[in-house]
Amino acid sequence: MQNQLSEKQELESLYEGSLSHLERGEIIKGKIMTIRNDGVVVDVGYKFEGIIPLKEFSEKELENIKESDEIEVFIEKIDDAQGVISLSKDRALKIKGWETLIDAYEKGTPVEVQVTSKTKGGVLTSFYGINGFIPASLLELRKPRNLDEYVGKTLKVKIEKIEPPKNLYGQWKNLKTSLIFSRKAYLDEERENLKKELSEKIQEGLKIKGIVKNITNYGVFVDLGGLDGFLHISDISWGKIKHPSQVFEIGKEYEFIILKVDPENERITLGYKQKKSDPWESIDKKYHPGMKVRGKVTRIEDFGLFVELEEGVEGLVHISELDWTVSKHPSYYAEIDDWINVKILDIDKEHKKISLSLKQLKPKPWEVVAKKYKVGDRITGKVKTITDFGVFVRLPEGVDGLIHISDISWTKHIEHPSQLFKKGQKVDAVILNLEPEKEKLSLGIKQLSEDPWLKEIPEKFKVGEVYNARVIRKTEHGLFVDLEGIAEGLVYNSEIEKNVPVKEGDEIKVIVVKVDPEKRKIGLSMKKIDENEE
Repeated sequence: MQNQLSEKQELESLYEGSLSHLERGEIIKGKIMTIRNDGVVVDVGYKFEGIIPLKEFSEKELENIKESDEIEVFIEKIDDAQGVISLSKDRALKIKGWETLIDAYEKGTPVEVQVTSKTKGGVLTSFYGINGFIPASLLELRKPRNLDEYVGKTLKVKIEKIEPPKNLYGQWKNLKTSLIFSRKAYLDEERENLKKELSEKIQEGLKIKGIVKNITNYGVFVDLGGLDGFLHISDISWGKIKHPSQVFEIGKEYEFIILKVDPENERITLGYKQKKSDPWESIDKKYHPGMKVRGKVTRIEDFGLFVELEEGVEGLVHISELDWTVSKHPSYYAEIDDWINVKILDIDKEHKKISLSLKQLKPKPWEVVAKKYKVGDRITGKVKTITDFGVFVRLPEGVDGLIHISDISWTKHIEHPSQLFKKGQKVDAVILNLEPEKEKLSLGIKQLSEDPWLKEIPEKFKVGEVYNARVIRKTEHGLFVDLEGIAEGLVYNSEIEKNVPVKEGDEIKVIVVKVDPEKRKIGLSMKKIDENEE
């Protein structure tokens, strides 16, 4: 009997020796056995299983639990008399979290937290089930605009302030803890690391990518990944731009050239146009005087058109080179952004100037006139200018011809052309002389009809006959009169009837005393009428 008892005790001793030695306050791993109404049963290698309360699991966690799943638990209580081990999944998780936080705080390393919600002054976070807080002022390098944007996100932070439980493994009743994070501190540290790393790599002349942060009238601010660079408007394009927004957009990434580095003041000057060579360096290889090119009108001034041939290469069509005739305002010939063909007249590489011409691509008006007209042709034009000696008439081809005062009428004496013509008046004329090489064109109006002195006047007016006449003007030589609207004659002073008062416009009777076709003169008399009647 005694031997049997001794064997039983020995077996119990061997069994108990094979079990784990557990103490309250330990964190161990166990295997899930089953789920009951009072909790989740876990095998922790002891003589009886432990229980985790159901409240420590979410519905989703309970749905996904499988037998033999490993789980880390904290031993809250061991009751051998009742055969119960009270376990906590949450406590194990939080202890591990606090240990990680304490270590991170001491070493100054960052941790990742989950933002769960926002409050008036910042956002609430969770780390291994431990609640923390990030004040709004410590969320960003600059004050954030909308705290809602952070909810649900995982953020890297530094620990600003930590007050863990005084006894991690002891009783957690009336537990007072404090945990404040700073994302700004993490971003500052990262920025400094990036600056250091970037500053070691940055050299003048290197290409670098950056994101446009801000655009002003005078340039662009660029984030180079921790360091800021500045691109002046003059370094954006070899051509002319009105505003940097024509080329760049905030938030987009571009490639730049580092022009200058000032480490002490953390200033980096960037270039954009320098990615391409200055087009003026090889301008004489690409363009030459006499060359026909196509360009875009970029500016219109009173003195001409500015035409861009390519980025950074702009030329001027002076108003004098717009048309062969007197040019209209430059806006008459083109609009901004129009593409036009022009001819290169001159290239000034030193001063970066190109003289262009629009009219040189058109035929010269005098060349057109030379091919189209000959002496004796009848033309129609408009009065352009009126002078003392004649009238200038503009032909449709754009050249001006002169009608001399002597070629206006066969018979009438004209004191000034303005008596008969007005500017813009349409007139017909005959080409009397054409010299395109000298740009001279003589016109005549009287030549449109036959010279009346050859036949009509000699046949119409006979010596000794009396005619009706109208006084045109009184001169020191006598009276000039109009003979029936056909010719003009002169009544010398010696032939005027002194007893008859005469003024301009009066109708009088005269007798022809002389007709001289060669000199184109008709001599008249008032006195001889009476003698002729006697």
